[in-house]
Amino acid sequence: MTSTTFSKIVIRVYLGLFVAYMLLPLIIMGGAGLNNSRFPSVYPWVGFTDRWFIDLWTDERMWGAVRNTTWVALAVVAISVPIGTAAAILLNSVKPRARSFLYGFMVAPILTPGAVIGISTLLFWNTFHVPAGLYLSVMGQVSFVAAYVMLLVLARLQTFDPGLEEAALDLGASHGQVVRRILVPHLYPAIGAGAIIAFFQSVENFNVTLFTRGNSDTLTVYVGSKIRSGITPTINAFALVLIIFTVICAIIYEILRRRAERRAAELAATAAAAELM
Repeated sequence: MTSTTFSKIVIRVYLGLFVAYMLLPLIIMGGAGLNNSRFPSVYPWVGFTDRWFIDLWTDERMWGAVRNTTWVALAVVAISVPIGTAAAILLNSVKPRARSFLYGFMVAPILTPGAVIGISTLLFWNTFHVPAGLYLSVMGQVSFVAAYVMLLVLARLQTFDPGLEEAALDLGASHGQVVRRILVPHLYPAIGAGAIIAFFQSVENFNVTLFTRGNSDTLTVYVGSKIRSGITPTINAFALVLIIFTVICAIIYEILRRRAERRAAELAATAAAAELM
């Protein structure tokens, strides 16, 4: 056996183990939602059932938590994206010495434990007699989620040509027009990625939400309370629904991406043929 063949075998084994490590927990978790057992497990297998999906459909508290989580996540996106984008533009425009200080200051919330952010947010707003609630959860999450958006936009700004701004200003464009028509369109991919990350960071957040939510439920807090009081396969049924929804979205995205690539290739071929004529 040659070293090249051995390397290929090792890589394939590693990839197989990696894929299994990623997928097996999801398969087991989803399978527990189909098992006719009152415990969330796939062994022993009692038989297929849809009772947990029926219980999920009739669980008003869970659906209320889902609605709260969605609204909080959308609010976090609406606030974090402008703040993170503005912070990245600011960092990219200041002097290097000030940039290092501001960068460390703005990234610090990412390194702060969620429990600390949650408690500090609650204590800070209590000094102004603001009670706990979902709006405090939004404020607490924005304090660190905006930093993720900033990092993505800042990385995108490294590929921006400042000469475009100078040329636009020389041609009579105002600073607002430069930002709207040149800078922001260049940042669209990073802004979109930042919005997606902000949404899912908010959805999966537990520590900040736990201390600031008041009497309202979010999905992570609800699942945590079910674990303490006795979890049922209803949670697994909900997880299976999310997995299926994610796979469908990924398939749709891939179909659209390939269609766009095919259309771009056809346009390029048409343009090349037109040049030859």
